[in-house]
Amino acid sequence: MSKTETDHDKLWELIKDTKFGMFTHQHAGGMLHSQPLTTQNKALDEGVTLYFFVSSKGEVAEHVAENDQVNVAYANPSSDSYVSVSGQALIVEDMGKKEELWSPMAKAWFPGGPTDPDLALLQVRITHAEYWDVTESKMVQLAKMAKAALTGKPPEKMGEHKELRMS
Repeated sequence: MSKTETDHDKLWELIKDTKFGMFTHQHAGGMLHSQPLTTQNKALDEGVTLYFFVSSKGEVAEHVAENDQVNVAYANPSSDSYVSVSGQALIVEDMGKKEELWSPMAKAWFPGGPTDPDLALLQVRITHAEYWDVTESKMVQLAKMAKAALTGKPPEKMGEHKELRMS
């Protein structure tokens, strides 16, 4: 297995169980805006692309057309893992991909199913990713933080932090 495949696998491992990502895009004038979106992927494909269902008439579709630079942040406090991905977003019309990613949960927002005229497929091609994966137990973390507070020295490493360039 190559280093890239390993990095992609680790990234997907940290993202896959986090139901929502906070999707950040830029409005005209520069203001950043975030909203929760559900990642629709079943796996991270070879193109290192994430997919989301959005409204074709909504602000995400509108603003992504104006500025394709976006960020998706994932936080899973129960497993102490955190991921931030940056990339290029694009609204794509790919019926095959919509059908492949469709789930019964999406019907709440798009009652017409994969052919719903309001259903847009948002594709985010990841160009940069960073993750923090804390591997120490809560008890060990507390002990290391207490030691750091007493000694005035930063706590010992408690997990893995890595930055990945995807393009």
